[in-house]
Parts: sequence; C-alpha cells; structure tokens
Amino acid sequence: MNAQPRRQLHDDPRGALRRQSSPARPAARAAVIGLAAAGLAISALVNHRLARKAEQDNPPVGQFLNVNGVRLHYVERGSGEPVVLLHGNGSMIQDFESSGLIDLAARKYRVIVLDRPGYGHSDRPRSTIWTPAAQADLIHDALAQIGITRATILGHSWGCSVAVALAHKYPDLVGGLVLASGYYYPTARLDVVGMGVPAVPVAGDVIRYTISPVLSRLMWPLLMRKIFGPEAVPGKFAGFPKAMAVRPSQIRASAAESALMIPDALATRDTYARLKMPVAIIAGAEDRLVDAEDQSARLHGDIPHSSFHRIPGAGHMIHQTETEAVMSAIEKVAPPHGRNARLNAA
Repeated sequence: MNAQPRRQLHDDPRGALRRQSSPARPAARAAVIGLAAAGLAISALVNHRLARKAEQDNPPVGQFLNVNGVRLHYVERGSGEPVVLLHGNGSMIQDFESSGLIDLAARKYRVIVLDRPGYGHSDRPRSTIWTPAAQADLIHDALAQIGITRATILGHSWGCSVAVALAHKYPDLVGGLVLASGYYYPTARLDVVGMGVPAVPVAGDVIRYTISPVLSRLMWPLLMRKIFGPEAVPGKFAGFPKAMAVRPSQIRASAAESALMIPDALATRDTYARLKMPVAIIAGAEDRLVDAEDQSARLHGDIPHSSFHRIPGAGHMIHQTETEAVMSAIEKVAPPHGRNARLNAA
C-alpha cells in the first residue's frame, strides 16, 4: 500500500521540472525568432532609406526612353557614326563616364550609353527574364526610337553577352563589334552560383533587402582589388557611385545576371563563327575575374576575321585602366569618319 505513493514522491520532482522547463523552450525560441525578425525589418528599412538617398544624391544625368513599357535611362554625346557602350554586371553609365571613354569617343563619334535594365536609373520589370537576347530586343527598339539603324557596339564584361546577342539577332544594326573582358565559354564557377542567390524569389528578396547591401559595402574594397587587379584602382573611379550599386534593386539585377552567365555561354559557345561584321576583342592578360586566355583568346580563334589585343599587366576593368587601348579597339571596327562628313566630301 505504501510502495505506490513512494514512487510518486520520487517521480514527481522530475515531472515537475519537465513541466516547468518545457514551456520555457518554445518561449525562448519565439523570443529569438522575434528578435531576428525585428533585426531584419530594421535592416530592410535602413537599406531602403539608403537606396532612396543614393538616388537623390545621384540624379539622372541623361534622358529617358519608354521602350515597350520599360523606362530606360541613357546618355548621348558627340556626333558622327553611332557608338553604343554596354556596361557590365553591377555597373551603370557612371562607369564609362568616370573612365573618360565617353568623352574620348565623343570627339569622333555619336556616343550612346545606356543603363541596362535594373541598373542606374533604368527599370527591370520582374515579368521578364532579362537574358542577353531579351536585352538585345530592348536595346534594338530603344536605338530605333532615337533614329539609330546602324552602330558600332561595345560591350564590357557581361555587356559582351548583350552585344553578341544584338549582333546575332540584328546583324543589320551592328556595323562593328568591340568585346572587352568578356565571358564566352562555360566554366565551373562556384562564385557565380553564390552570387545568384539574391535573385531567388522570396528568400532572395529577403536577403537582398537585409543582408546583401551590408555585405556588399563590407566587401567592396576586396571586390575592387579583384576586378582592377593587379593594377591599382585609379583615382578617377571615385566618380563611380558605390551607393547606387549596393541598392537592393541593383543587387537583384546583378544576381540575376550572375545566374544567367554560364547558361548563356553554354547556349552561344558554338555560334561565334557566324558573326560576319568586324570584331575587335580586347582583354587584360592578368584579368582575375575572367581568364583572358580561356575566353578572349579562344574567341579570337573561333572568329577568324577578328582582331585580338591582349594587354600585358592589365586586369578586368580595361576601359578604366587602359582607356586609350579600348578607344583604339573601337576605331578598328568603327567607320573612320562620320557619315555626314563623307557625304559632304562627296
């Protein structure tokens, strides 16, 4: 009769402890989750305000076109035969502006520089997957709006993919092609996979509004050393608005293009020999982002009529560090004088 109560006396203290501790664990987890959510919300609010401030501090410097419902920002300078400059991933008009290439080319040509979709002050509707081919369609229609039916097209880095897509889809538009520091053949790139995460729906949206802008600011010096290396970052690059590049909207555009980089190279790797217009290829021999030998030198072999300038000691940002050499590449494929000047001489 007394054994059962004694077992209860021994069992009750442990049971009481379990009853007291088990509600505490969910409460602690809920507190941690609540704090994390609050931290993310604060981070998103701060990043949103920083993005708006960046846009106020760096207002549009050019004009706008509405192309099939997409608002595109562009700059036009100079006169003569048109030359169109297409920037790389994560960049915008100010990259070419700060390099001095726009002013240099505008001495002889009519220069048009666009903020590609999602960069600078241009829109990037989420209803479209902005492959190089889709961007080629958009840019073709934009150039038609401003009366350009034939032009020399220069692409830098990811902009080379768009330039090549333009040349394939609209060969009558592309009178000459300049491909600078481009990526043309698929390779194993784990860094590209990681860079594409902010483009993933929902989870990527959370990341790009909260964590990515902070990480981008922290990693900016390291990134600059990589893309400019082995050369130093030139002083003129101080004119590039870093705050615009780390906005959540631009991070998404950059992430999406990172994710598209290898699939596009895979799809186009066997098409380059079909390009019939003059092609000038230029790359830094010490490019730390894209191997010049595996990419640009190989492309030169696949396009027999192309020229190739490998710049010793130069890195990925050759338009910034080797501006005169890039200008020479433009002059190799662009008409030597403006169309109007030729007509007047005749």
